[in-house]
Amino acid sequence: MPKKSRRAKAKRRAAANLAKKRPIERVPIRPATPESKASVPSVQSSLSSVQTTRYQYVLPELRRIGIIAGALLLILIVLTFILG
Repeated sequence: MPKKSRRAKAKRRAAANLAKKRPIERVPIRPATPESKASVPSVQSSLSSVQTTRYQYVLPELRRIGIIAGALLLILIVLTFILG
């Protein structure tokens, strides 16, 4: 079997380093007040950046799945013209 690529190892190391350096911030749930509504977007943006770094692999995987699905669909269409 071929060895794992160094690129994949580097990505895992970088993700592990980010996880160690930046712990997930837990925000206590409070009743909604006019003052707390102003602070909600900043909390969402910080959570959004954590989610972005945590799920970096999703978009490349979806792109890869889409390419494979498109190729298979194209093969099926070509086969229907050849065999049909």
